Amino acid sequence: MTTINRKTSETQIAVELNLHGDGKYNINTGVPFLDHMLELWAKHGLFDLNVTATGDIEIDDHHTVEDIGICLGEAIDKALGDKFGIVRYGFFVLPMDEALVEVALDLSGRPFVVFDVEWQQEKIKNFDVSLIEEFWRAVGTAAKANLHINLKYGKDAHHVSEAIFKAAARALSNAVTIDPRRKGIPSTKGTL
Repeated sequence: MTTINRKTSETQIAVELNLHGDGKYNINTGVPFLDHMLELWAKHGLFDLNVTATGDIEIDDHHTVEDIGICLGEAIDKALGDKFGIVRYGFFVLPMDEALVEVALDLSGRPFVVFDVEWQQEKIKNFDVSLIEEFWRAVGTAAKANLHINLKYGKDAHHVSEAIFKAAARALSNAVTIDPRRKGIPSTKGTL
């Protein structure tokens, strides 16, 4: 289990992650919609994930959501170590009712995030859906991953959000799989 702790004047966060787990989770961020999304991510990626967070949510959810993304990305990067034997690339297309999302990623060590989603709603209950992009931008950058999230179509923001988190989970699960045929780092450079 990889552990990341982050304490700022705005947030205090602890993340524990096992990329080769069973999908067990214990999430308490103070942001109920994010809790739900992280539970889906852990379950569908078969990641064991514990997240506790306190933040200045009386102002808004932004700092908490972004800082949890940073911590999750750092946990992914730390858990991968030297990336010996991993598949490296992951891709998944996921339908969620009327929504279809594709996620592709490369655990290249070179962060770059593309988030191509046009929201049809601004809020899900009290949650600002623009924070989904902030979260994934933080995850991809901190994980040093090349991450592309594309909404092919869909209108309901809840369905789109679920499709993003589930597709990201399945793509990452594929990328971190150990390939028994691979005898080293998956790069001609010899390092990632």
